[in-house]
Amino acid sequence: MDWSFQLYSARNFQPWPNVLQTLARLGYRQIEGYGGVYDDPAGMRAELDRNGLSMPSGHFPIDMLERDFASVERIARTLGIDLLICPYLEARDRPYDAASWREFSRRLASIGNTATGAGFHLGWHNHDFEFIPLSDGSVPLAHVLDAAPNIGWEIDVAWVVRAGADVMDWIERHGARIVAVHVKDMAAAGHARTEDGWTDVGYGTINWPMIIKGLRNRTRARYYVLEHDNPSDYERFARRSIEAANNF
Repeated sequence: MDWSFQLYSARNFQPWPNVLQTLARLGYRQIEGYGGVYDDPAGMRAELDRNGLSMPSGHFPIDMLERDFASVERIARTLGIDLLICPYLEARDRPYDAASWREFSRRLASIGNTATGAGFHLGWHNHDFEFIPLSDGSVPLAHVLDAAPNIGWEIDVAWVVRAGADVMDWIERHGARIVAVHVKDMAAAGHARTEDGWTDVGYGTINWPMIIKGLRNRTRARYYVLEHDNPSDYERFARRSIEAANNF
């Protein structure tokens, strides 16, 4: 398997050419982009090619996807991105009940139609707030998957776990929607406080061998993206994580 690497994990360790060279040396062949690397798509593409890397997936904010899809398309085509991921909603922008979540999801469906028409795929990336029950007992992600049936799901397993949801149950029931995976690990309680409670993949509390087996059996996920939201040393994270992941 070609493991991918979310460049957000290395945002505090510039410059990008050095990061890409290091990732290639460690054995990565794919990376996932985010807003911080799109300022010079042609320059980034040249660095990718120089290091034998590809960027098949990338995160784009919903405002850009809705209001400036032409720029999304230009960036994606330059970098070779096929899967566009809408990654997050600020707290102030989040729907607050089932009806508003369904309305938001219809917006995602509309973006999905635009993406498909341009030859791309669209997915939603979860955090923990999509699993917090609403006043009627439903959970936001269920509305997203139901009201936007034309988009995929990039499951961030660690955020599902941190939300207290049952990862294997979600994979079992909605595996057909999963098109990509964020492979991230959680430290034991009270550990890795300077890294926001995250740790290197394979060194935490998540049963990754079991979950990877379930994902392979129940989903059509094409990309498995190693990520750490706040590593103190991205090279340590990248090295130890790919070594561990190669044994899953």
